[in-house]
Parts: sequence; structure tokens; C-alpha cells
Amino acid sequence: MKTVLLIGHDANRAGAQLVLLQLMRLLKQEGIHMRLLLGAGGALLDEYQQICPVVLWPEPEAHVMGGVADKLLGKLGLWQQVYQQKLEQHQHMLRTELALDSVDLVLVNTVTSGRWLSHLPIPPTVPVVTFVHELLLSVRIYTQPDELAYLLNRTSHLLAVSRATARYYEQEHGFDPARITLFTLIDTPALIRNVREAQQQPGILESLGIGDNAVVVGGCGNAEWRKGNDLFLSMARMVTGRMAARDVHFVWVGMQPGTLRDDLLLDIQKADLEDRVHLIPQTPEVLRYMCRFDVFVLCSREDPYPLVVLEAGLCNLPVVCFDKAGGSPELVEADGGFVVPYLDLDAMSSRVVELIEQPDLRHSLGRRLSQKIQERHPARQSVETLLTLFAQLTNPSHA
Repeated sequence: MKTVLLIGHDANRAGAQLVLLQLMRLLKQEGIHMRLLLGAGGALLDEYQQICPVVLWPEPEAHVMGGVADKLLGKLGLWQQVYQQKLEQHQHMLRTELALDSVDLVLVNTVTSGRWLSHLPIPPTVPVVTFVHELLLSVRIYTQPDELAYLLNRTSHLLAVSRATARYYEQEHGFDPARITLFTLIDTPALIRNVREAQQQPGILESLGIGDNAVVVGGCGNAEWRKGNDLFLSMARMVTGRMAARDVHFVWVGMQPGTLRDDLLLDIQKADLEDRVHLIPQTPEVLRYMCRFDVFVLCSREDPYPLVVLEAGLCNLPVVCFDKAGGSPELVEADGGFVVPYLDLDAMSSRVVELIEQPDLRHSLGRRLSQKIQERHPARQSVETLLTLFAQLTNPSHA
């Protein structure tokens, strides 16, 4: 029975963290023993803890022994020695809590999580699998060059969520393509069940003043520049300008409070879109909103292979997305929605108008996208791919 140490950067309700949760559930069904190290907590922490033991990385201490004591240690030339002792105590604590001596394999979920790997006393013989969800922008924002270099050098095998993601690590970081596997985990049967349950629940859009006959264009994601929240608003302005007489609403789910949200609300007000554009905070009820959308628009400037596109497709929604912004075009193609030139909001809004005006077209594209997801991403196949890889890495003679 294999024991896998999982490393995640936090437990927030976002794409990579939700994928990790699905992965943990599937591995547990296969009898894999797991322990999870998280850099921080979040909304998913309780669900993680229901599956396996979870250790939160402790907050760094401001001082080794205290402000005055640290100064004295420095004058005596002992600060580094005491600091090293504290570091060794910390590593011993982690070794004990995570039972590192019994770990057969480490799975690092996101390159952001790599910062904690270098601080763990893991023998060099233990294989490391890194599940990469990030492209250039996220790598620049969320990692340090030395931490990323250490992680990739220590990685035995890379799991990439899309061809675009694999190419990035091959071309920009020189990672051996022979040690990269395309791997997109989606528990399709569970997600389909969740969609059906959401469809059976009472409507949720009425509270926003959206009528039954309105057409709803949806977006989803955190409030951050990379997700293109501002582009979604610009697209909404262009569509309403072309279809002033139509009852069209634009709903973005996942917009947490903060400066960006405040700025967007000001733009919405100044553009006279307060009755058309609705920003919903982060919520576990995403599918209740999504299954009542008519069109899904992915405005991300960069998104390797977002879970929300898979969820939208299984809700039978056509997807409109940008080319050169990640792996979604590999799935959407020409029969699951529309792929428009990068940042071409005129083309994006034109395609959205086309889908609003042609219900039969959006229904056929949405159904085809759902069909492709179910054909290309069977959960059983994904798990078997991972289990085979684990066996090869922990027992080379198995390969």
C-alpha cells in the first residue's frame, strides 16, 4: 500500500484546489494512504480533513528568541547557531507530523506549492510528481525563480493539464518532454450528478432581478487581473450596446471583496450597467448559477485548463474564449463554442451576440462540448494513468 504526501498551497475554493480535492477522493477509493501539507487554510479545509490528515505550515516566527534576545545573540555571534537549531527542531516536527519516513512518493499540486518542498527533509530517493496548473503569468506572480528551479530539478515526472502547459515547461524551462504526461483530472460522474442536483434546486437568479425570459451570459473566477474580470465588463458593455432592446444579463461568480471588485463596481455604475451586470462573491453554489446561464465566456488572459470550462460544458453551455490564453481552445475547438483572437473583444462580443440570437446554435454547441468532455475525460482512465505512474516511479522494475 503506497503512502503519498500531497503538498498544496492553500485550501481556498479555486480551480487547482478543487482538482486536488477530487484527486484525493479518487485516490482514497483506490486505497492510497495520504497526508496533506498545506501552506495555508481556506474554505476547503474541512473537506480535505475528511479524507486524510492535514498539516498546516506554521506561520514564520518574527524572532528566534525575541527582539532583545536576538540582538544579544547577534552580538555574541550565536544567532546563526540558535537559528539553525530552531530550523532543525521545525524539520523534526514536520518529519513526525507528516510521518515523512514512511512516504513513498510526493505529489506537489501547483508550482506555487514547491516553496515548501525544499524545507522538507525528504530523502532524494523519494520520487516527486508535480501537477502544474500555471503558465507564465502565474509563475511570475506566485513563484520565486530559485524555488521553481529547485522544484523542477527535484521533479521526477510532470503532470500537465494541457498541451499549452506542457509546451511552456518544455520550451521555457527545458523540462524533458519524455517526463511529462498530459493529465486532466475531472471526476466526470460526480460532476454530472452535481449539475443535475443544481438543476433541480430552486432558481437563484431571481434574487438578482433576472427574469425567466432573460438571456444570461456567465463568467466565473477570482477577482484578479489574470482572470480578465475587466474584460468581461467591457464585453458586456459592447454586447448591450448592440442589443439594447434584448433582456440580456451578465453574471460573474467568484468576485471576492477587494480593490478590484470596488473598481469594477465603479465602472459598472459609470457605464449604466447596474441592472445588467451582477458580481457574485465566492460561493459553493457555483453550479446553481452556472446551470442557469445560456452562454459561458472565459475572459482569462491566462488559464491552463480551467475547471470552470469543464463545469460549463457539462451544463451544456457553449464557451467563448481567447486563443493563446491556455488550454481551453484545445477542448472548445470549432464545435464546442468559439475561440477568438487574443484580447479581441470585438470578435468575442460578436460571437456572444451570435449565440444570443441563435438558441439552436448555442444548444448544439453546448451539447457537443458536454459530449467531448465525457469522451475525453473519463475519471477512471485518469486515475489509472496516475496509479500506473506511481507504480513506475516507486518500483522502477514495474516500468
